[in-house]
Amino acid sequence: MANGRSGRHRPKRQRDDAGEGGGGGPRAFWSGTISFGLVSIPVDLFPANRRGRPGLRLLAPSGLPVQRRYAASGKEAGKDAEVPPAQLIRGYELAPGEHDVVTDEELAALAPEKSRDIDLTRFVPVDEVDPVLFERAYFLAPSGESAKAYRLLADVMERTGRAGIATFVMRDKEYFVAIIAEGGILRAETLRFADEVRSAEDVGLPEPRKPKAAEVKKLERAIAARAETKLDPDELVDPWTEKLVALAEKKQRKGEDVVEVPEEAAEEPQAEVIDLMEVLKRSLGATGGGARRGGGRSGASTRAKSTSSARRRGTAGKRGPARKTSSGR
Repeated sequence: MANGRSGRHRPKRQRDDAGEGGGGGPRAFWSGTISFGLVSIPVDLFPANRRGRPGLRLLAPSGLPVQRRYAASGKEAGKDAEVPPAQLIRGYELAPGEHDVVTDEELAALAPEKSRDIDLTRFVPVDEVDPVLFERAYFLAPSGESAKAYRLLADVMERTGRAGIATFVMRDKEYFVAIIAEGGILRAETLRFADEVRSAEDVGLPEPRKPKAAEVKKLERAIAARAETKLDPDELVDPWTEKLVALAEKKQRKGEDVVEVPEEAAEEPQAEVIDLMEVLKRSLGATGGGARRGGGRSGASTRAKSTSSARRRGTAGKRGPARKTSSGR
């Protein structure tokens, strides 16, 4: 069940969520345990996608980066409208112009209990998990001595066509997640909540009608003429990003509109890019066989390899001063 969201080819790269550990090796975004019944499998979580478009940094006419500040709105605010961050409070909007103030202590009491468990509550047919529910994709890698149990779970889930539905807590927020096995690798897709998803009725789509046979045949021929056996994710390149980077580099070569950002305002050095497939292979102790199980369905492996090669291409070469005017969003 491919999601096609691998975050490839990013000419202007921001810092990845998964950075480098103190020993120079990859660092997991989150670590915990898949648990259900008597089964307990330690795993590490790595983001499977990332922001793609480069951000444009806001600058003053002098070239210095601008800062965001908060100010009270309305005529009654007066000239002393600016509010220091330490004085900001939060409010839940009950009605237009009417807010109920919520304190930090009250919000802390609402936070879920901290846990390192991915609690698998049920298994459902993988086709029953609508991709419209997917919010963000992660790779799950076995941690410690769990490679054998990890492989077994991935193999059984893939052969039976089941997805695991679980809950887990990350950064003080509780998520629903679908765990999907593909190519011997476990992938976790955080799921949107029910009130975040629209139905066809919400959008106001017309009632379906049965088309005429002649129209069906005509459309079938048109589709067949453009049919291909697979989608190459490396084709999914953002034209806007390509044009923006080409424009910035052209102006840099000509020395046009290039401003220098002072060192104290420059963005942080970027983390070294991680090859997720190599991380998974090392975790599984595999030389190629363990990660390619499941009836030859190796889509996840192919996508991850393409991702790593595209990332290496996208990060090759250090950008010049003109690039300092951009930063991550």
